[in-house]
Amino acid sequence: MHDLDKALADIVAIRSQIARDTAFRGLGSAALAATGVLALATACGQALWLGDPSARPLLFFGLWIATACAAGGLIGIETVRRSRRLHSGLADAMVWNAIEGFLPAAGAGACLAVVIARFAPDEIWMLPGLWQVLVGLGLFASARILPRAVQGAGAWYLLAGLTVLAIASETRALSPWLMGLPFAVGQGWLALVMSNAGGGDGDL
Repeated sequence: MHDLDKALADIVAIRSQIARDTAFRGLGSAALAATGVLALATACGQALWLGDPSARPLLFFGLWIATACAAGGLIGIETVRRSRRLHSGLADAMVWNAIEGFLPAAGAGACLAVVIARFAPDEIWMLPGLWQVLVGLGLFASARILPRAVQGAGAWYLLAGLTVLAIASETRALSPWLMGLPFAVGQGWLALVMSNAGGGDGDL
């Protein structure tokens, strides 16, 4: 029985190593492009109907968090479908490896939001830029299993986040466009990268 357990553990370890060393093809361009459009639509909607976002920060960030959840759902559904089709038995391990690469950045973004809102509400204008920086870092961390060109999109998010911080520091006001435009361009860039890498046959 001990030998059987050891053999099973070795198989799991081998599968995990293969998954770590295999290029992840689960991300498709269709969902990525759709999330870019969703970000732009949210920015347009807020610009037209929200009024002054700085006067209603909870609604401003609530809408963006809902947008992020919807975008994550779109990407997640397409990723699982593509992974099961393209990676077969390694699909679950491949998806988990992709999540692991981005999870620290996502967790840091959520923690920053809670801490700033609770202890430094006057600095909440920094969140859009900080979130973009963290997305860039997450993409850099995920580049080991994604096409190398993803690093270009990571650099875009990093530079966009720093630029947003610099611009917003002048007025310390919230702006739908300082959230929507960087994410629309970044997700469009990612969609183009994945399409060129053979990830254009999305399920959407």
